[in-house]
Amino acid sequence: MTAPVLAVDQGTSGTKALVVCPERGVLGSGFAEVRPRYLPGGLVEVDPAELYDSVVAAGRQALAAAGTDVVALGLANQGETVLAWDPADGRPLTDALVWQDRRAESVCDELAEHAEELRQLTGLPLDPYFAAPKMAWIRRHRTREGVVTTSDAWLVHRLTGAYATDAATAGRTQLLDLDRAQWSPRALEVYGLADERLPQPADNAQHIGTTTAFGPEIPLTGLIVDQQAALLAQRITAPGAAKCTYGTGAFLLAHTGERPRRGTSGLVACVAWRLTGTTGYCLDGQVYTAASAVRWLTDLGVISSAADLDPVGGAVPDSGGVTFVPALAGLAAPWWRGEVRGSLTGLGLDTRPGHLVRALCEGIAAQVAELADATAVDLGTPLDTLRVDGGLTRSTVLMQTQADLLQRPVEVSALPDATALGAAALARLGADPALGVEEALPDWKPAAVYEPRISADQAAERRARFRTAVAALLGP
Repeated sequence: MTAPVLAVDQGTSGTKALVVCPERGVLGSGFAEVRPRYLPGGLVEVDPAELYDSVVAAGRQALAAAGTDVVALGLANQGETVLAWDPADGRPLTDALVWQDRRAESVCDELAEHAEELRQLTGLPLDPYFAAPKMAWIRRHRTREGVVTTSDAWLVHRLTGAYATDAATAGRTQLLDLDRAQWSPRALEVYGLADERLPQPADNAQHIGTTTAFGPEIPLTGLIVDQQAALLAQRITAPGAAKCTYGTGAFLLAHTGERPRRGTSGLVACVAWRLTGTTGYCLDGQVYTAASAVRWLTDLGVISSAADLDPVGGAVPDSGGVTFVPALAGLAAPWWRGEVRGSLTGLGLDTRPGHLVRALCEGIAAQVAELADATAVDLGTPLDTLRVDGGLTRSTVLMQTQADLLQRPVEVSALPDATALGAAALARLGADPALGVEEALPDWKPAAVYEPRISADQAAERRARFRTAVAALLGP
């Protein structure tokens, strides 16, 4: 199928839309900002109407810029963001609790005795990052009315009237039986959600419904969670390689084949995608704050925008002894200590903005390196290279730091919008079932490759300093 498709990536801080043609590439793009509310106590929420309006605005922009018809729509979503809504008219009954929100810690504390059972069933650790604790919290503290789902199901309903989610997004709830890729009656029972009417998890490429929200009638044929979309676009469709996306957070995923691999290193085992009834699986590690930590530095006035990372960070040769653990929304894999907050140590009267930028880049890169090591342990084989995408890959300082601490080459994708391109590939597959996965994917080549510039001993020393700072936060 050579006709263009519309791909929409509904993210935490904005929605990106692309009109993508397999032969001519990106024909048009659009963007609409989303501003979550970061509230005291680790609460992060957003008006659902803002999510939907951003999808429509970005999609219309992209179509207008392309000036051409499209034959299908693919939609990527945030994954663990949830809300309650009325299925009769699509009216939101609560704000959307964003994936970073920590208010469901009380639910997780109550269910602590079921943590290992849930991990074996679903592949996920017991943590308020995932959707099910937030869903249970909404039911206990906000409303018993309507349905409570991940944000994608609400967006799909608003767009098409259908009630649907996909297998990969369902795998981010802690309600999916990982081996069967269907809802787990036992997990639903544990969470007190057994009576909920949940959408059945669909294949990631199939006809879901039709929308006129963007003007013309367009079939929705691709649905996926954002990080798995990027994994697909990076052409990591078999075991042996990994990708990391640097967005609001940083997310490292490695494909593990057609069987889930429940490791022992603190990583998440989840569905990569389900195509024509066959489920592929992946390992997933998370850094909760990446671009959001850069925004924090910006809000403090240390830098004026993410574009300052290189000029400000490049003004000094190193971090000047400063260590930054950017756990501004807690520590995710492999520690799973969401209550922990970040630390800045080693500050002196000679500390300049550049040292803080360098320390932030090292803090992000060190966490990703920990995830890469954990992935290698669980896979039983080291990662040769790391493919990366996302807005922060524009920073030479961050990418060089990543290669240095990883002691492996870092290949920066020439496709900056990998998530949207993954959604586009699924839209094509859903619209044309005769198409093969490899045929639907964009060509992959690196825009840049960063090789390590420091010795293994120097990298080990820097990472040891970071681990010491983390250990101080974790306590005895």
